[in-house]
Amino acid sequence: MVTALLAGCGGSSDNGQLTTGGVVGQLPETSDSPAGRPSGPLTGSTELPGVSIDPTEGGTPQLRPPAASGPQPIKIGLLLPLTGSAAEAGEAMLSAAQLALFDAGDARLTLLPRDTAGTPAGAIQAMNEVLSEGAEVVLGPVFADAVAAVAPRARGRGVNVIAFSNDRTVAGEGVYLMGLLPEAQVARVVGYADRQGLRRFAVLAPDSPYGNRVIEAIQEAAAETGAEITQVVIYPAEAGPGDEALLASVRRLADYEARRAALEDQRKSLEERDDELSRRALKRLESLDAYGELTYDAVLLADGGTRLTAVAPLLPFYDIDTSKIRLLGTALWDDPGIAAEPALQGAWFAAPPPTGRSAFQDRFRKVYGKKPPRIASLAYDAVALTAILSAERPADPSFIATETPVDIFAEEALTNLSGFVGYDGIFRFEPDGVAERGLSVLEVRQRDFREIDPAPTSFEDVFN
Repeated sequence: MVTALLAGCGGSSDNGQLTTGGVVGQLPETSDSPAGRPSGPLTGSTELPGVSIDPTEGGTPQLRPPAASGPQPIKIGLLLPLTGSAAEAGEAMLSAAQLALFDAGDARLTLLPRDTAGTPAGAIQAMNEVLSEGAEVVLGPVFADAVAAVAPRARGRGVNVIAFSNDRTVAGEGVYLMGLLPEAQVARVVGYADRQGLRRFAVLAPDSPYGNRVIEAIQEAAAETGAEITQVVIYPAEAGPGDEALLASVRRLADYEARRAALEDQRKSLEERDDELSRRALKRLESLDAYGELTYDAVLLADGGTRLTAVAPLLPFYDIDTSKIRLLGTALWDDPGIAAEPALQGAWFAAPPPTGRSAFQDRFRKVYGKKPPRIASLAYDAVALTAILSAERPADPSFIATETPVDIFAEEALTNLSGFVGYDGIFRFEPDGVAERGLSVLEVRQRDFREIDPAPTSFEDVFN
């Protein structure tokens, strides 16, 4: 049975079916407080026993451990970039973690948030601090180089790490990744496209680690389904909208020069004929810039943001008919701005279930007064996971004092085959530390996305 993670993510009934869960109390609405964070301690009926929030000199909340007289605390390290270039995302993740801590309602849970400054050196210092304070599991860091830097220290203490990176090369040996892996997204959307009869694929990708991973992923997915990769076009990672390198890459994808020449040859051939059919055919060619069939049924665009919205209109400009050639993408497309681009209408991409994402955004906005970045839900689900696993340890202080505490964050617990369900859908950790997830396939519609192939709700019916 898939285990639900706290409020808003669904509970479970005795028959194993997922049901809608409830919120434990109600956080005060703080849209007017600085940075959208709670302006003071949780008080009254909303207070978590033994846990309070104090602003530090820099304004970052610190979660104080409960008094020693209560149940023995379960300490959870939380390594986030609270300063530096990624500070905004780090602060939002801290807020999401705080929200999950509140929903847990377990007085034993104690977060130890530490700033990594977004660097490996900062992460090492943060890891040393939480380990010295007795953290039983560590959530974070975010970036792969920081994860690689802190992993040896955690392994040396026998403490497992649940990191927010999506770089599978840093997983394993006690490091588990909550990040959304592009490999899984590519397998999901390509598998769906294959079932719809699309068997020939092209790829347009930046010359970057992410682009290379997407290319490798679609090659693996095609090998599994028997599909064919007919063309791979790579453009410089630094190429921006309007750069000649980007234009040239789309022309190569469209085989534009050869098809342009074929159009001129066809026009000349028709002009030499003096019959009605030829004149009609010539008339139809007037709206074309190129002639001839392309070698693929779908194109995977391994990019997002402003560069995606710059590339997409170039496809029809160079005579790639996007009403016939299906465009495919990854969770980088999970951005409302993407839906406004006409060339992307009807495109498909894989991402976590939209209902959970929407519920998390609404909850976060209600409490903090602003929309969270995409990565924030991972922090909520990670803290919620630790709360679920903590329930396996008896809360009786006398028991804890006389018995060896249960290793609630051991590999056997984290790699539960039934998995868990959070705001980002179902997930479970494989023995290699990579999270397997149930993803949806979404279609880009005018100003919106529509779920056309829902995510599985258990690992008994997971499909790619």
